[in-house]
This record gives sequence, C-alpha cells and structure tokens, in this order.
Amino acid sequence: MTAELSIEETIARQPHYDKRRRILHPLLRAALPSFCRLEVAGVHNVPRQGPTCLMINHVSYLDPIVVTAAIPFRHTISLSKIENFRLPVVGWLLRQWGHYPISRGQYDRKALMQTIALLQAGQLMLMAPEGTRHVGGLQPAKEGLAFVASKADAVIVPAAICGAEDWRKRLKRARRAYAKVVFGAPFRFRRSDRKRIPRPELTQMITEAMYQLALAIPVEYAYLRGYYSDIDNASSDLLEFV
Repeated sequence: MTAELSIEETIARQPHYDKRRRILHPLLRAALPSFCRLEVAGVHNVPRQGPTCLMINHVSYLDPIVVTAAIPFRHTISLSKIENFRLPVVGWLLRQWGHYPISRGQYDRKALMQTIALLQAGQLMLMAPEGTRHVGGLQPAKEGLAFVASKADAVIVPAAICGAEDWRKRLKRARRAYAKVVFGAPFRFRRSDRKRIPRPELTQMITEAMYQLALAIPVEYAYLRGYYSDIDNASSDLLEFV
C-alpha cells in the first residue's frame, strides 16, 4: 500500500506508477466531459519537465481531478489526507495512481520529505497551501509549500480553480459540473543556495506566492481571492519568474 511505502520505495516505484498513469490519465480526460465542463487557460505556463509544484486554491473535491485533466502532457501527483486512503474505492484509486497520504493537523515530516524527494526526481506535484477546502476564498497559507519548493528548487505554477464550488448542486439537478482552471506565471523562490531558510522568510515566500495565485483568479471570480484580495499588497522580492 502507498501509505506504507518508505520514501525510497516511493521513488523507486515511480516508473511502475507512470505506466498506470499513462493508461488512467487519457481515460480521465475522456470521461470528465460527461460530468464536468472544463475550461482551461494558461496551460503553456506548466513546464513540460523538471521539478514543478502546482499551487492550487482548494474549493471542492473536484479540484485534483480537474487540474489533473487540464494538463495533457504531464501527470500530477498529490498528497491526500490519510482518511481518504481508508475509503474502499477512493483509497484504491489513490494508490493505483501513486498519490500518498498526509496527516492533517500535525507536522507530517515524512509527507514533506516524500514531496521533496519526488520533486527532486522531476515530478509534477499538486499542493493546496491552505491545507483544506475553503469555498469562500483564499485563507492564510501554511509554509509547507515554500519549504519543499525551496528545498527542491522547484518551479511553482499558480493554478486557480474557479466555478467548481457548486458542483454537487449541479449534479443533483442532473446538470454537468463546471470548473475553470487558470495557470498563472511560473516562478521559483530566491534561496541563494542556502540549506536552511529562516521561518520569517518562508512566511514571506508563501505570502508572495499566494498573491500570485490570487492574481491568477479572474476578475469575475475575485471573491475567491479572499485573504489576498488586496492585490496592491502583492510583492515579488523573493520570487524569480521563469
């Protein structure tokens, strides 16, 4: 089971997972239009290779599905709360794809180290810096993404998800769900080859990154910018755009 794999085993099994993803990914992209209308903008901002972290706002259970389907040329890997791996069907699907668990509400060092190792191996990781769903707009983010992305010198791509909040209501009314995914300008954190980034600097990094995510949210969905709505406060002192 994915939940029991060591970091070394997780990395070693990636070629095995990639074979499955090459089958499952086209199937997902083909099946999605039957229950969700998806619009995509800026997918050219996603690098075609190399360590990359997709930074998303988390508004619904559909988020990892629509972001994965939105990128035709790479496969995403994501963390999922450990409770999801205990669900009969969902847990099996998560393991088949090669996703891995994180314990929420505590410092999960293994999950962070797995993420760094996967990024260093050149994978495309999907992360929600807020840590949980917020349908009413962005909330203050945790520093985990800044920590792992700076350690792995990964490219960060903001991926704004809009319009998916009411997917349950739409499906109950026999209507397709809807989601728009907007990929913003990619960047790296400026780290000056240091092994350790001070906590206040990590906080500034994630704050600047979250404003980039807010900027990726279209004006018609400006309410989703939440805590980062005042984009005049956006700065990029610790960001290097690529």
